[in-house]
Amino acid sequence: MTEVLVVAVFVAAYVLIATERIHRVAAALAGAAGMVLLGVVDAHVAFYSERTGVDWNVIFLLLGMMIIVSVVKQTGVFDYLAIWAAKRTRGRPFPTMVMLIVITAVASALLDNVTTVLLMAPVTLLICERLALAPVPFLIVEAMASNIGGTATLIGDPPNIIIASRSGLSFNDFLVHLLPVVVVLVVVFIGLCRVLFRSAFTYDADRVAALMALDEREVIRDRRLLVRCGVVLTAVMIGFVAHSALHLEPSLVALLGAGALVALSGLDPPQFLEEVEWATLVFFVGLFIMVGALVEVGVIGRLGSAVTDAVGDRYLLASSVLLWGSAVLSGIVDNIPYVATMAPLVQDLVQAGGNAPPARALWWALALGADLGGNATAVGASANVVIIGIAAKNGHPISFWRFTRYGLVVATVTVAVSWVYLWLRYYALA
Repeated sequence: MTEVLVVAVFVAAYVLIATERIHRVAAALAGAAGMVLLGVVDAHVAFYSERTGVDWNVIFLLLGMMIIVSVVKQTGVFDYLAIWAAKRTRGRPFPTMVMLIVITAVASALLDNVTTVLLMAPVTLLICERLALAPVPFLIVEAMASNIGGTATLIGDPPNIIIASRSGLSFNDFLVHLLPVVVVLVVVFIGLCRVLFRSAFTYDADRVAALMALDEREVIRDRRLLVRCGVVLTAVMIGFVAHSALHLEPSLVALLGAGALVALSGLDPPQFLEEVEWATLVFFVGLFIMVGALVEVGVIGRLGSAVTDAVGDRYLLASSVLLWGSAVLSGIVDNIPYVATMAPLVQDLVQAGGNAPPARALWWALALGADLGGNATAVGASANVVIIGIAAKNGHPISFWRFTRYGLVVATVTVAVSWVYLWLRYYALA
């Protein structure tokens, strides 16, 4: 009975988030409160459990990077980058979008998708303002590009880190097995954007002429602070790449960088907290607690076990079910706790297959499904939630369904291409 009630509370909260009858933060907190009242969630389950609790690494990674972005914004470098990028494409909307997609995808592979969208969103907003473009399509595209690009490497998306720790796969393994398909997916995604967002490609010749006449160097307001930001940001990026060797979580790297920049900048709290999306952070807390309750009562675990029992040692079928099932579930619940729950089940299947290539392909099916499925809905991936929060704060609200109607198409096409890749590489041509 408890399981039924937990699922009912989760579905009710999700419906409220999707329909936007009340604010998404209120819906998430109400859902979390419902889990507490049902007796499923206590302080340990919500805040301290590694399996079911709030992922504080995600929360503090977001907080640290938001503070860094606030300090960097004071230098005027985002204005500089916006003008420079728009001048490179001569103000043409679609080439500008392509440039943003490629930069975001590459950056997400080297960093992580949340950090990337936090850094790219201010630039995107300024480009759209300069060119009189509607920013919402560009922000949606950026979130999706970050999820696709982050799939390519071990550090690009948090689920990949979980998979690596459970499977023993290396950084190079992810590059060899996932980078080729991600390159194809980025090209496919660019083609989809040309069709899905064709109404956004308006051209204002007067705005473009005015922009081409600008000298981007003149918008830098504080060159000394910019140099300091560059040094600290470089150190943070190195910390992200080498966090395993340094034995530092990315969240601590971000917080150390934020603390260093605050100390070096001499800014007042209202300035260095300007870009912190408190509502987004609270929404994540509520969402983590709700999903943690599903994990605690065993709903997600039993669902995964039922799937793995059904497919047995038929590895192409298992890969297909895992790929599409992960995509569907990652569009509904956050992919971090989902992958944490599924990883032990996949490990059992891979070991039962003697760790042979057809069995090891299950890890890539899990990674592709979880990472790409996050594009399906507005709450499917952390980057999506962050982008929606930034858009709302800047006066460009993105509704759940506006994001999702594009996301479903992108997720379906990219997952279908990934299935073809898995079939060819690990089964048909193996």
